[in-house]
Formats: sequence, C-alpha cells, structure tokens
Amino acid sequence: MLLLRYLAPAVAAAALILPQPAAAQNFSEAQRTEIQKIIREYLLANPDVLEEVSAELNKRQAVAEAAKQASAVKKHSDALFNSPRSVVVGNREGDVNFVEFFDYNCGYCKRAMTDMMDLMKADPKVRVVLKEFPVLGQGSVEAAQVGIAVRMQDPSGKKYLDFHQKLLNSRGQADKAKAVAAAKDAGVDMARLEKDMASSEIKATIEENFRMAEDIGLNGTPSYVIGQQVVVGAVGLDTLKEKIAAARRSVER
Repeated sequence: MLLLRYLAPAVAAAALILPQPAAAQNFSEAQRTEIQKIIREYLLANPDVLEEVSAELNKRQAVAEAAKQASAVKKHSDALFNSPRSVVVGNREGDVNFVEFFDYNCGYCKRAMTDMMDLMKADPKVRVVLKEFPVLGQGSVEAAQVGIAVRMQDPSGKKYLDFHQKLLNSRGQADKAKAVAAAKDAGVDMARLEKDMASSEIKATIEENFRMAEDIGLNGTPSYVIGQQVVVGAVGLDTLKEKIAAARRSVER
C-alpha cells in the first residue's frame, strides 16, 4: 500500500514531464530511457515533489468530482426537491432545500437526525426533504418500506417525522417489526399501512432514490444536497449551517 501511495504521484509527475504520445514518437528508445532516468533521479533527489504532485492531483480530482456532482444535481433537481415520493418537513415554502439521504440502521444518521431537528428549530426558513436510502442490508430495506408506507398516508409529514425519530432512536437493528412498532406508536392507520406496503409505490420510491444517489455519487449515509451542493457524512450542525448560509448567498447573487 505504501508503494502504491507514492507510485501514483510519480506516474502523474512523469505524465506531466514526459512528452505526449504524438510528440514522444520523435524520441529514440535510448533517448526515452535517458529521460526516464533523469526523471527518476530528480524525484529521488526531490521527494517533496511527489507530495506536491499528489496534492495537485487530489485537488484536480476534487474539482472534477464537484463538477460532476453539480451536473447530476441539476439533472435531478426536480426529483431531488419536488418529488411526491419525498417527505417534506420544516418550512414547506423555505428558501433553501436541505435534502437528506438516510438509512435507519446508520449510526451516524441518528446523530444527523439530532442535527436536523436542531437546525429546523434554529432556522425556520429551511425546507427539509427526507429520502430513504437503505444501503445497509435487508433490515434497512424493510424499515424503509414501512417508512414509505407511512409517508403515503401522511401528506403533512407530521406523523412521518414522529415515526422517523422513534425508529432512529430505537435500540438495536431496524427491521420491519421495529418499523411497524414505531409506526403504531406514531398513530398511523395500521390496516392501511399493511395495504400500502404491498403497493408498487414502495419499490418505485426506493428505485428513484437509488438512481439519484448513484448519479450524484452518493455511496453512504447520511448524505445531503444543500441548495446545489453535495455534502457527505455526519458533518455536524455548525457545518450544515455554513452550507445553508452559502446556499442562500448563491441564490441572492
């Protein structure tokens, strides 16, 4: 692993220094060998160059990834922010969209939920959109299926938010049984819940969320889209507030 860590920057450095294929055809094999020798000796004498190249490579990759994510967010903006398959809580007419992809078996999502609730209290203008993203196994899929069925009978999102908190705060692994118990505690119509869980809407919702997440490049939970910016991980309340403030500034320009 240590070799690979330094090999990649060295290859990148060589790519920057060596002629491109079309130009390289003008060099003989002996000349190419001599050039490679010079590069090797230079890198051995100046190993800090490897760190500089690695940092520049990481920077360029980050910029490219951010551009790719921004393009995907734009492509899926309607489904991200306005899909009828999402749950909207907080201020429905809020000035900044705060989309969270979560998994009921994600330990970090429990902390992220506290951040979200504190955020809604501190910022009444934020519009929170919740999307089930069950990536942690069958129990997560079952819990998401129940959650979607709760959403189907609760346009206001109030019972869903109660269910959401109860299930994320529960001990142990989330599955259908725990999710159904949380739905019952939230006052959901249980007969309708069982009926809705057999609906094609359940599968369609999960597929829609996974399709968006894949295009945007989300591979874990919690993940956010705040305004037009992608944020991955339980980054904490202060960072979330900073991202929301940045989103507001971008809209005001």
